[in-house]
Amino acid sequence: MSTSAQFDFGPLLPAGLPAPAARWTGLAKYSFVGGNNDPEQVPVDGLLEAVNTVLKREGRYLATYNLAHGPQGYMPLRQFLTGKLKRDAGIACTPDEVMIVSGSLQALDLVNHTLLAQGDTVLIEQETYQGALNRLTRLGVNAVGIPLDGEGMRMDALAAALADHKERGITPKYIYTIPTVQNPTGSILPESRRAGMLRLSQEYGVPIFEDDCYADLIWNGERPPAIYAMSKHGGVIHIGSFSKSIAPALRVGFIVAPWEMMSRMLALKTDAGSGALEQMVLSEYCAPHFATHVPRLTRGLRAKLDTLMEALNEQFGTAAEFEAPKGGIFLWVKLPDNVDTLKLYQVALAAGVSINPGPEWSTSKAHSASRLRLCFASPSHQQIREGVAVLAEVCRKEFGVPARSSNVEKS
Repeated sequence: MSTSAQFDFGPLLPAGLPAPAARWTGLAKYSFVGGNNDPEQVPVDGLLEAVNTVLKREGRYLATYNLAHGPQGYMPLRQFLTGKLKRDAGIACTPDEVMIVSGSLQALDLVNHTLLAQGDTVLIEQETYQGALNRLTRLGVNAVGIPLDGEGMRMDALAAALADHKERGITPKYIYTIPTVQNPTGSILPESRRAGMLRLSQEYGVPIFEDDCYADLIWNGERPPAIYAMSKHGGVIHIGSFSKSIAPALRVGFIVAPWEMMSRMLALKTDAGSGALEQMVLSEYCAPHFATHVPRLTRGLRAKLDTLMEALNEQFGTAAEFEAPKGGIFLWVKLPDNVDTLKLYQVALAAGVSINPGPEWSTSKAHSASRLRLCFASPSHQQIREGVAVLAEVCRKEFGVPARSSNVEKS
């Protein structure tokens, strides 16, 4: 039923809400945005088998909130994670130190709502996850960007920022880092810098918030130990996800934290439990298959990255600068200074190509103005080549960059 007069909710809305969302109109023809993964590499057959097996065995427990396993999540999945984290990241933890959450975004929310109040300060990588930045902005928290280089967050810059804040009587609430396949730059923080960050954390009494959501997707399969694993004083909160290793739409992530923090976050997790069926299926699938699935996935992702870098070199030449990431699903690209990627985003989208403009992923809008993030996991090899060609043509028409495209001089 429709009426000519619509109720006006506007006067009832509280101040500080984000801008209204646009209606969903579907993905662009050439979509290089978001944290989407390779649709051809979702282990559908294995997940189907896991669904049937686990539902036949334990489906009746869906009648009870949290499957009668408590608010921290399905016990077999937490047990799988304790073994995986020990093997892959060096983290020695018990299932009681693991909480299953609805994707790493809920993990961010729980940590933030436990530790932060309006007006607080946090230290964060200068280029970082948009979801983390947006949350801090909405909470009224001051996010201070720490510069990165090819090996991640610079410890000299972190030390200077901590000293400066101490001099001004400010103790940041945490140091947020994506140390293992950084988003968006793809760098991996060396073990020596991880140790340096821990020393600074202890010296200044500032905990570390370690986001390890991309750590499974390393080309050579070798990673430094997690910062959480290296800590001797316990001042680290660690989060991870199955979104990049299995499938993002499952919305399953996890938090590893000392019980002192875990108990406070549990008191804020008032959703009656994250999706139980997803947890059951993941546990059933991952225990026998995770260790063989991930290397296949990363081989496919690496091939797509090669296609993307070849296409950029062909279409943009030296106008597109980038460092090959050490893993993950993103390439961070620098275009000439006269290219405004916020404007490029709009005109490219009209031509059927979606990109993530750099300023949305940085605390420094000036530094990131001509940068963009491209997700290479979701499009096919052909879509990558075609999409980069369209992007180059749009960029040339709008900004005169590149002057050469596909080895043909443009007038």
